[in-house]
Amino acid sequence: MMKTHLGTWCTIDNRVTRVAWLNRSTILYAGNDKWCLDPRVVLLSNTQTQYSIEIQNVDVYDEGPYTCSVQTDNHPKTSRVHLIVQVSPKIVEISSDISINEGNNISLTCIATGRPEPTVTWRHISPKAVGFVSEDEYLEIQGITREQSGDYECSASNDVAAPVVRRVKVTVNYPPYISEAKGTGVPVGQKGTLQCEASAVPSAEFQWYKDDKRLVEGKKGVKVENRPFLSKLIFFNVSEHDYGNYTCVASNKLGHTNASITLFELNEPTSSTLLQEVKTTALTPWKGPGAVSEVNNGTSRRAGCIWLLPLLVLHLLLKF
Repeated sequence: MMKTHLGTWCTIDNRVTRVAWLNRSTILYAGNDKWCLDPRVVLLSNTQTQYSIEIQNVDVYDEGPYTCSVQTDNHPKTSRVHLIVQVSPKIVEISSDISINEGNNISLTCIATGRPEPTVTWRHISPKAVGFVSEDEYLEIQGITREQSGDYECSASNDVAAPVVRRVKVTVNYPPYISEAKGTGVPVGQKGTLQCEASAVPSAEFQWYKDDKRLVEGKKGVKVENRPFLSKLIFFNVSEHDYGNYTCVASNKLGHTNASITLFELNEPTSSTLLQEVKTTALTPWKGPGAVSEVNNGTSRRAGCIWLLPLLVLHLLLKF
C-alpha cells in the first residue's frame, strides 16, 4: 500500500454544537465518543477549529465515502471525502520453470494484483530479443525453437510503486548436432588428436568407432576425453595401424548423429631430403641479370660454397 495511515479532518467554528464522523451509514465518532469497534480508527483532534480522525494500517476495504456531519444553530451541514486506496503491484501466481522438446507449444502465466490494476508484460531475456514478447498475463509460444530458450521475465506495474518482476526459465531440448569434425594429419611417432564438437540439450554422450569397432577408454596408447559439448580422441604415439577413418557418434534421449573423421599420415622432411635440396640449390648457377662472364659465374660459385658450409654442418649434427 502507498500509505499505512490516513488522517482526515473537517474545519469547524464556535457555532458548532455537535460533530460526528461516518463511514457510509456507520457512525465512527460522535464528538469524543467512539461508536465503532475497529481499533484502527482513532480520534486525532476535537477543537474549536478542527475535528479529525485517523485510520491506521489502511486496507482496501477502507475505501469509500467518509462524511463529517456538523450541527450549527439547528442547521446540519456535511462535508464528504472519498478515500481511494492505492496498492502496489504484487505477482501472486506465475508459471514454474519448464523443460520442453523443440517444436512443442508452451503457455506461461503471470497473475498480478494491485490498485489500480497493474499492467503485465512478458519479455525474453536474450541478446537477440527485441522489446516485449507479450503485453498480457499469458504468453503463448507455438512450435518453440532452441533459440527461444532462456529466461522469460514477467513485469507488473501500476505507477504506485516500482514494478515487480519474476522470471521463468524455459529449457528447450533438442537432439545432437555435430558442428565441427575435421580430419588431422600426424607423422608416425607423434601425438595426434581428433576432435568432435556437438550441440545438444541435454548434453550429448560421445562414442568413437573404427571399422565398426567401438574404442573404449583405457586402450593402450589411446585416450578419450569427454566434455559436455566436446569429445577428443587422443593418440599418444601414432603408429601406421592408427591411420584411417574414425566415426564420432553423439547421442541423447532425443536422438543421435555421427560424423566421419580421418587420421592421415603427414610426412616429415628427412635429413637426406634436406641435403639433396641444398646440393641442388648450391650447384645450380643463378642466371640473373649481369651473369654474362666467367668471372661473374666464378664469383657466384664461391658465394654458393660459402653459404653451403653451415648447411652441411647442420646436416651432420642432425645425423648424429
